Amino acid sequence: MQFSAILTSIALTGAFLVSTSIPVRAQSPDISRTDATILEMNQAYKQRDRKRLTALLPQVRGHLLEPWAAYWDLSARLDTARPTEVQDFFTRYSGTYQEDRLRAELLLQLGRNRDWVAFNREYPLYRMNDDKSVRCYALLAEHLSSGVDNTAQVKDVWLGLKDADEGCAAAAEQLVKDHTTSNQMVWLRARLGMENDRLRVVTQAVGIVSPGSVKNVNAIYLNPGKYLNDKLTAFQPKTRELVSLALIRQATLDPAEAAVEIDKLRWKAQLTQEERSWIWGVIGKRAAQKLSSDAPDYFARGQAPFMHEDHLAWQVRAALRAGKWSQVLSATGAMGEAQRNDPAWVYWRARGLLLQTNTEGSRAQALQLLESIASVRGFYEQLALEELGQRITVAPKPEPLTKVEQDAARTNPGLIRALYAIRMGLRSEGVREWNYSTNLHERGGMDDRSLLAAADLACQNEVWDRCINTSERTKSFINFEQRFPMPFKAAVVARTAQIGLDPAYVYGLIRQESRFIMDAKSGVGASGLMQVMPATAKWTAKKLGLTSFQPHHIIDRDTNIAIGTGYLKLVLDSFDGSMPLAAAAYNAGPGRPRIWRGQSGAPVLEAAIWAENVPFSETRDYVKKVLSNTTNYAALITGQPQSLKARLGNVGPRDATLPTPTEDLP
Repeated sequence: MQFSAILTSIALTGAFLVSTSIPVRAQSPDISRTDATILEMNQAYKQRDRKRLTALLPQVRGHLLEPWAAYWDLSARLDTARPTEVQDFFTRYSGTYQEDRLRAELLLQLGRNRDWVAFNREYPLYRMNDDKSVRCYALLAEHLSSGVDNTAQVKDVWLGLKDADEGCAAAAEQLVKDHTTSNQMVWLRARLGMENDRLRVVTQAVGIVSPGSVKNVNAIYLNPGKYLNDKLTAFQPKTRELVSLALIRQATLDPAEAAVEIDKLRWKAQLTQEERSWIWGVIGKRAAQKLSSDAPDYFARGQAPFMHEDHLAWQVRAALRAGKWSQVLSATGAMGEAQRNDPAWVYWRARGLLLQTNTEGSRAQALQLLESIASVRGFYEQLALEELGQRITVAPKPEPLTKVEQDAARTNPGLIRALYAIRMGLRSEGVREWNYSTNLHERGGMDDRSLLAAADLACQNEVWDRCINTSERTKSFINFEQRFPMPFKAAVVARTAQIGLDPAYVYGLIRQESRFIMDAKSGVGASGLMQVMPATAKWTAKKLGLTSFQPHHIIDRDTNIAIGTGYLKLVLDSFDGSMPLAAAAYNAGPGRPRIWRGQSGAPVLEAAIWAENVPFSETRDYVKKVLSNTTNYAALITGQPQSLKARLGNVGPRDATLPTPTEDLP
C-alpha cells in the first residue's frame, strides 16, 4: 500500500480518530506548509525554545501529528505548566503515546518534588511502565506509605541500571535509613559501578551508606594499588567494602596483578568468602575478555554461587575456549533460572552434558534441553536444530491476514501517526510511537495476528525496520518473508554475482547493519544500507576504480551497495573466506579479529565458541546475528535446507602457507 493510501485511510476513519479526541482535518493545499511547521516545532523542542513552540502550536491544530506538537510544547515547559493544563492535555490526547510519555515525565517531576499525593494519583494511569526511575519512585512511595521493606524490588531495578539515577538512589537511601539490611544492596551497586568503569555510580552509592568514604573512592579509582598498600592514615579505615572496590578496580586494570594482591594474607583474613568470590569473578572476567588462558583458573578460585551473572557468563566462555566442559556445567548450574534459560547457556549446557557424561539420563536431559530451544529463530536455536540432526528450512507460512485484521492495522491511529512521522523525517518519534502501539500487546493489546498485520503494514510501506522488528515478536508462528525481506533484490543479486559474493551473506549483514533504512546513519558516522564509514568508503572506492566517487554519493543506494559489498569481499578474502571473522572485521575493524583469532600456536576453535568469546559485546552479538540471518536468507533464496555450522567452520591462527592478506584494510 502506498503512503497516499494511508492518508486516504485516515480520511476514511475520521470517526475512529474523533473517538481518540484527535481532531481530523481534510487534506488541503497547505499540507506541506503545516508539515514544515511540525518539523520547525521539533527543532524548537530540541533547542528548548518554549516561546517558539507556544507560538507555532495554533498553526498545526488538526494536523495528524498534532499530539506530537502539543507534547513538545507542554514537555518543554512542564515545570511551569498549570495542573489544569496538564490534565487537559491528558484528556485531549487520551490513549496516545504522547499522553503516556508526558505522564512519565510528570511522574519523574513529582517524584523529585516528593509530591506523593499527586504521584500516587497519576502512577496507576501510566501504561508503559518502562521507566525504571519512575518505578523506583513508586517503590519509594509504597515504602513511605506502608512501611513495607521492598528492598528486593528496588535492588532488582537499581542494579540493572547502567548510569547514576536519582529515583532509585532516593529509594535506596530511604531504605538504608529504615532497614540497615539494605546496605548490602548499595555496596553491590557500588561494586558493579566500579567493575563497569562508572565512577559516578560508585560515588553515588557509597555516598548513601558512607559519605565520608567518597574521597577514598576517588583515590581508589585513580590508583587502587596505592590505596591497598599505602600505610598513611589518609586512606583509613580500609573497610572490607572499600578494599573490595579497590581490588575490583585493580582487576579491571590488570587482572594478573589483582590475582596476586587478593592472595595476600591480610585480605584473606579481612574479606568474606562472598567478597573474595565476587572479586575472583571480576578477575576471571577481565582475563577472559583479554583471551587469557589463566581465566578458567581464576574463576575456579572463587565460588560460583557468590558471583554476578556476568561473571558466570564469562566463566562459561573461558571454559569453552579452554575445553573445560566440567566448568561449563558448573557455571551454568550456578546461574539463576532466567539466565540459565537463555538459549546460549541452554545450548552449551546441553553440549557439556553430551560430552562429559555417558549415562542415559544425562543424554536424555541434554536432548530435552536442545529440543526446548531448537528452531530457526536465532543463532543458538539453529545450532540446537543441527545438533539434533536437522537443517534450517523456511518456516511454514502463517494463515493469510483477513481484511478485518488488515483494516485494524491500517486504522490504528498510533501506527498511522508513526508512519507519517517516519515519512516526514521524524524517524525517532515515529519509531517510538510505533513501538508503543505494538508493545501494548503484552498488556492485553496486540496478539500475534495483530502484530503480523502491523508488520505487514510496515512492509507494504517499505518501513523495513518496523516490519522486521514487529514480525520478530510473534511467538506462535514465523513469517519468514516479513522477518527476512529482500529489498533491492535485483541490485544486490547482480552485484554479488559480479564479484563472487554470497547474496545471503550480504542480506544477512544489511539486515543487521541498517534494517534496510536507506538514510541510516550511525553515531560514529557510518552511512547507508551497508553502514560504510567515510574513510572506508573513500579507500574502497579507490580500490574499486570508482574515480568519480564523492563522499555524498555513499547514501545513494547502488553506490552504497557497490562499495559495501566490495569492501566485504576484500575483508572476506583477507580472512581466508571465514564468514565469522569477516563479519567481526566489518563491525569492529579488521585489526581486532586478527588479534582475536590468535597467533601461531593458538588453538583452533569451532567458530561458535570463538564467536561467543569475542570481547566486545556489540561485535559478539553482531557476528552471531549476521551468520544466523545469512543461514535463513540462504534457505529463502535457494529453497533448500541450510547449515549454520557449515558457514561457521573453525577459527584459528592464519595459515602461514596462504598468501599474505591485504593488511591495509581500514
